[in-house]
Amino acid sequence: MMRKLTGILLIDDDDTTNFLNERLLRRMGIADNIRTFVNGKQAFDYLYNVSNGNYEPGSPDYFQPELIFLDINMPVMDGFEMLDLFERLNPEFRNRIVMTVLTTSTHPYDTDTSRKFAAEYLTKPLTAEKINMLLDKYFKGKEEPLSEM
Repeated sequence: MMRKLTGILLIDDDDTTNFLNERLLRRMGIADNIRTFVNGKQAFDYLYNVSNGNYEPGSPDYFQPELIFLDINMPVMDGFEMLDLFERLNPEFRNRIVMTVLTTSTHPYDTDTSRKFAAEYLTKPLTAEKINMLLDKYFKGKEEPLSEM
């Protein structure tokens, strides 16, 4: 039996997409914590605070995510702008996160850019099959979290 992930972030400006993806992930029971954000800025601020420990210990609202689903086309800050900032966070923090671009786009520029950021690339909709593929690829056989906190 695979261990549960500590947490997953869903970053998409479409509330319905976030709702459906969160429902799917909860039904699959693969993570203790799931949070949604509607733009890259919100999500980056959250990750910045978590990576720097700028939060109340024991707060259920803050957790180290191990898997992030990121839309590309969003207002305020798009997915690639967010990935650019994410690269500047503490590497030990980043190395515990599987970043997955989840988009409707199949444009070569987007797939290449995702690869440049070492992000997985999935096209919408998110399905149980796609989630299981990620789990098998990155989390299978790792009974412990990716590294010690």
